[in-house]
Amino acid sequence: MPDRSFLSWPFFEARHRAHAERLEAWCAENLPVDHHDVDAACRRLVAALGRDGWLMPTAIDPETPAPLDVRMLCLTRETLARHDGLADFAFAMQGLGTGAISLFGTAEQQRWLERTRRGEAISAFALSEPRSGSDVANMDMTAARDGGDYVLSGEKTWISNGGIADVYTVFARTGEAPGARGLSCFLVPAETPGLTVAERLEVIAPHPLARLSFDGVRVPASALIGKPGDGFRIAMSVLDVFRSTVGAAALGFARRALDESLLRANSRELFGKPLFDLQMVQGHLAEMALDVDASALLVYRAAWTKDSGAPRVTREAAMAKLHATDSAQSVIDKAVQIHGGDGVRKGHIVESLYREIRALRIYEGASDVQKVVIARQVMGSQGA
Repeated sequence: MPDRSFLSWPFFEARHRAHAERLEAWCAENLPVDHHDVDAACRRLVAALGRDGWLMPTAIDPETPAPLDVRMLCLTRETLARHDGLADFAFAMQGLGTGAISLFGTAEQQRWLERTRRGEAISAFALSEPRSGSDVANMDMTAARDGGDYVLSGEKTWISNGGIADVYTVFARTGEAPGARGLSCFLVPAETPGLTVAERLEVIAPHPLARLSFDGVRVPASALIGKPGDGFRIAMSVLDVFRSTVGAAALGFARRALDESLLRANSRELFGKPLFDLQMVQGHLAEMALDVDASALLVYRAAWTKDSGAPRVTREAAMAKLHATDSAQSVIDKAVQIHGGDGVRKGHIVESLYREIRALRIYEGASDVQKVVIARQVMGSQGA
């Protein structure tokens, strides 16, 4: 039985605890899914999550607008990740892909949210480019004004849900000012002429990813999310909300690795005694438990701070993501060691966790970038 004691922490309200318990029961009945056809699996997961109401926290309800509940997002990602990494991915991308629409979209644009929250449409966040990953301000893709339209030209890459999404939030250079101040954000339906999948990208933990080509993609001015030149601010605001949830997913992976390691230590015998009796194994398990609890405290502090009304949680979210993802890598590596040969056997849960965790230390702000963010925040807090 996984540790659920953290739900009694003061970060949570009764509705968060009830949500976590209901979702745990749903996951036990519905996950994991077959991953052999990743595109089909993601479509089925989005449909199932939407059908049963689990996608509701991913976007605002335009009829009764309220801020996104970051604690609910984090609890959901942690729980899904512990059961099935692809289910976590399917949930997370629905939120990230529509984040700009939830936070800055017009009433017309927010009509998409009803479909994405019901699992009837898949969304994607198109920010990264071949020359600009962490360096968002170095973006090459352009959006030129042409009468009442914008014409988008360029490429996006490493786009999650690329190739299966129904709608993309796309960032491009409109040129109001140099660098970050000259970017804007657009809502682009997948069937828009000129938008094509240039390449499907395969990674060690199979997820639907693609490089997208925008060859004179024409969208009306009403597709602009926010104002011209607001793109960088919009992107950072979205990441400010969802970066903590990446830490939550890593936390879910780490909890599962710890649970599997505890089972292994109790059931495996070595030299006539349970594996747990070895002090080195006890040391590994202690370090794993410490990392899990420290990550949980950082993740849910960031989420609680945002939900409590903080306009930005740049420092808190960066700390949560950095520690949770890096420490989850360490926890899972120890789990592989405890499992021995089984830990690297294809199809074993610990082997799949080992492949799942690595990308989280890169996307939505690589670990090295998070260190820079934290250092600048700390320096700024001293008035320097």
